[in-house]
Amino acid sequence: MDIVILEQMIPEKHLLRRIDQVVDFSFIHELCAPLYCSDNGRPAIEPEVLFRMLLVGYLYGVKSEARLEEEVNYNIAYKWFCGLGLTEKAPDATTISQNRRRRFRDNNIAEEIFNEILRQCMAKGLVGGAIL
Repeated sequence: MDIVILEQMIPEKHLLRRIDQVVDFSFIHELCAPLYCSDNGRPAIEPEVLFRMLLVGYLYGVKSEARLEEEVNYNIAYKWFCGLGLTEKAPDATTISQNRRRRFRDNNIAEEIFNEILRQCMAKGLVGGAIL
C-alpha cells in the first residue's frame, strides 16, 4: 500500500501552486458570511471551495459547471488547489450553478472576490498589467 500525499504530487512551478502560495483566500469566508445561514437546512458548499473551483474554470477555460465538476474530480492539481482529498468528490455541477445563480446573483460579492484575488496576484508579481 502506498501513502499518497497530494501536495507532493503538484510541481513547484505549477500555476495553481504559485497562486496558492501568494493568495490568502481566507477573506472569502468573511465576505460571504452574510449569505450563509449556519443553522438552517443542509450544509452548504464552503465558499472558498466554490471560488477556487470557479478560478480553476476561468484559468483553464472550463466554461460549463458540469465540465468543471468533472475536471476537478479527475485532475489532481485542481483537486489539491480546491482543498479536496484524493478520494473526495468535487461539489456537483448543480450545486455550483445554484450558488452562482442564486446566492451571488443580487450582489457584487463574486466580483469583489475575483478582484481581491487579482489584486493579491498583482501585488506579488504573479500577474502583470500588460494589455494583449
